[in-house]
Amino acid sequence: MKFAHMTRLARAIASVALVAGVLAAGSIGAQNPETMMPEASATKAKQILAQMLEAMGGQNYLHVRESECTGRKSEFGHNNALTSYLEFKEYWRFPDQYRIDFGKKGNIIDLFNGKEGWTVDHDGVSEEPADRVDEFQDRLMKDPGHLFRDRLKEEGMVYRYGGTDLIDLKAVDWVEMADRQERTYRIAVQRDNHLMARFAVIIRDQESGQLIEEVTSYANYHTIGGVETPLQVARTRNDRRILQAFYDSCTYNPNLAVDFFSKAALQQRFQEVGSRADKKKAAKSRD
Repeated sequence: MKFAHMTRLARAIASVALVAGVLAAGSIGAQNPETMMPEASATKAKQILAQMLEAMGGQNYLHVRESECTGRKSEFGHNNALTSYLEFKEYWRFPDQYRIDFGKKGNIIDLFNGKEGWTVDHDGVSEEPADRVDEFQDRLMKDPGHLFRDRLKEEGMVYRYGGTDLIDLKAVDWVEMADRQERTYRIAVQRDNHLMARFAVIIRDQESGQLIEEVTSYANYHTIGGVETPLQVARTRNDRRILQAFYDSCTYNPNLAVDFFSKAALQQRFQEVGSRADKKKAAKSRD
């Protein structure tokens, strides 16, 4: 028993030493972000971002025009209870056209095209409420793909190196960016493979004045069409879990129909998947 106790103690000491070693290794050659001059800090941040974008697929990643992905999504309420668990198909035409079809039949749809939006449900096709369109516009400004593909050279964007850290026992470098609307972006880039591990957005709520931090975690990367694609995504808001998604497949540049992100496309889809009762109900509401 004494020998077993010593073995457990030795293992515990070895585990502590391993973590300490990783921390030490991560700090070798690292610069203290608090003592760096602004220009040096910005240069280092941009270098790390350039390494990350190259690791994500380089030109293949930057030149993605469209994407089509399938998976399962869970959403959580204020008490951290599961509020929905749905299969989905998700489509993008970058930068600002987005569509998500829910369920096996894909008969519940949300579609946004710039500052317009429509939805399909059992009542047929209708316009998205103004607050939902505003939410999409807000989400777009928090989207890492939009940031990396379209906004890196945006006027007034400030870059800063944020130092090193450990995430899931992996060494990362933090890059910080801030735009003219006072949004702060923090990106954790793994040191071993230069892939993005975390993407955080910090804003100040206009009504309460409180800071809101949304953190998206990325895991289970697979190379698809020359693009490193995370098949597991989770999001928290002020440390409260709000979303978890597991992707089954993704296709890049699938050549979607020209009118795929339009009201007419949704009307056609409703004719294909809407039930007979739903179509009668929708027809009555139009009369």
